[in-house]
Amino acid sequence: MSDRATREEAPFQRDMAAGGGYLYTTNAPWSARVALERQTEEVLRAADFAGRSVLDVGCGDGAMTLDLYDRGGAERIEAIDPAANAISVAASRRGDRRIQFSVCSAYELPFPDQAFDIAHLRGVLHHMDRPEAAISEAARVARTVVVLEPNGLNPVMKLIEKVSPYHRAHGERSFRPGQLRQWMENAGLSVAFDSFSCLVPYFCPEPVARLLKRLEPVVEKTPLIRAVGCGTYTLTAVRRDERAAAGAKPCRPSAAD
Repeated sequence: MSDRATREEAPFQRDMAAGGGYLYTTNAPWSARVALERQTEEVLRAADFAGRSVLDVGCGDGAMTLDLYDRGGAERIEAIDPAANAISVAASRRGDRRIQFSVCSAYELPFPDQAFDIAHLRGVLHHMDRPEAAISEAARVARTVVVLEPNGLNPVMKLIEKVSPYHRAHGERSFRPGQLRQWMENAGLSVAFDSFSCLVPYFCPEPVARLLKRLEPVVEKTPLIRAVGCGTYTLTAVRRDERAAAGAKPCRPSAAD
């Protein structure tokens, strides 16, 4: 195992050993549950997964993969993660779903070009040393790439990354939406959808989280405020030569504009 792989995987291997799952999915607080629910809603708004073949990059303990399969109606999902302990837990939760969980690096995907309809990267790039390389590989094996990431324009998010023991231990760093869009374009993709969403942090006292949840719809609908107030940024990009057939939602004005 390389030093890079050790640095990226080690915190999550420790999470699995300590709690049998990730802190924000296993016995998660109310704030994490509602944040994950809102993120899933936005991912399903960003692309049509029904009947599609999906590659889930950085699936972790499988909680969000199972949710995506159950609610999105994918025909099948190939889910990968470099953390072997997480993959073992994910596979144990699969049931009879058409999901294959495998230990694999996002930088070297063992799939042929255009093997999938959609590549789904949810909350994984900000843990990586080479996020642009991961996007390039995803674009190689899928016609549509859906990314959901912490919003790098949010000043509270930047503060949390510096002071939160959890975020520091997991090497988290958020990216500006413009950077994510540029990486997509560098990979030969054209952005078809983007949005800012979610106001509730994963680890937030419940009374505060409930207040933020009530304010969330207003913040998400307010131009400019949503760009700095929302906690996540979602974008869908498709191959430039297959945009009409790729299955992304119709293009609309960018949330970042």
